[in-house]
Amino acid sequence: MTQQNNEAGFDPRAFRRALGNFATGVTVMTAAADGRRVGMTANSFNSVSLDPPLVLWSIDKRATSHEVFSRAGHFAVNVLAADQIDISNQFARPSEDRFAGLRVEEGAGGAPLLEECAARFECEKYQELDGGDHWILIGKVVAFDDFGRAPLLYHQGAYSAVLPHPRLLKKNEAATRTAFQGRLSHNLYYLMTQAVRSYQEDYQPRQLATGLRTSEARMLMVLEKDASLDMAALQQLVAMPTREIEAAVDTLTRKGMLCGDASGCSLTPVGMDQAETLWEIAEQQQERVFSRFSEQQIEAFRDVLRAIACLGEA
Repeated sequence: MTQQNNEAGFDPRAFRRALGNFATGVTVMTAAADGRRVGMTANSFNSVSLDPPLVLWSIDKRATSHEVFSRAGHFAVNVLAADQIDISNQFARPSEDRFAGLRVEEGAGGAPLLEECAARFECEKYQELDGGDHWILIGKVVAFDDFGRAPLLYHQGAYSAVLPHPRLLKKNEAATRTAFQGRLSHNLYYLMTQAVRSYQEDYQPRQLATGLRTSEARMLMVLEKDASLDMAALQQLVAMPTREIEAAVDTLTRKGMLCGDASGCSLTPVGMDQAETLWEIAEQQQERVFSRFSEQQIEAFRDVLRAIACLGEA
């Protein structure tokens, strides 16, 4: 049923539900002024202009943090990654110190910058406009970081994540099916690389939608609940350069998913929960791809893969 704004008959709750059909990213807006720093969760962030680089967001006129945002010469936009739901909730609830327990950097004008986001924008306040029951804050971007992590989304009152559209997946599958021609169709190495590419086209986006990089996800998945592995063991299991392993361990430790030191690291309860999510994604993909084959075919395939994997150890 069409809802029209005829003053008396206008339903604000229905209006809010209708607006909820527009999926948005989730940000934490931060600023500092007069020795106070503030932060709040917002999904009203949007781009305005490329030249000059302008962005905007809106804040409720009743918000207690508006005074600081109004007095500050700068603010920061922290675009949350998919695994930062807890941070979103932390900045959405009333609290004397919403930054408690978080490590932050100081950005332009002292605006706090959160770690491990999808992206961050440091903004000089450009304009503040009256927008009904909200103030609209426009900022000129003076610096930004693009970390390439999958963003946290918000849709119809619930958190969500980015996944490839099914029609795009079908197009990719069709392209893969028509790729075998001539002698290539009998070359085992070519077939293996094409099989891996086809498998990853659907699986990897689902894994990345958790907000973790591939190296971080792999690290969590190789650690069993009660395991404590040192660097040598990790190198053998995850098959990544030492630099990547150290970076992943550092990031996951900051996120509270790993604990330990150079002699051995292990999963925390938060890490165990995330690892289970990753394994569920992996098992769902495996079931989707291999359900068409018999158990005998799958076991023979495993034997071949294990034998090939062990060639380098012989």
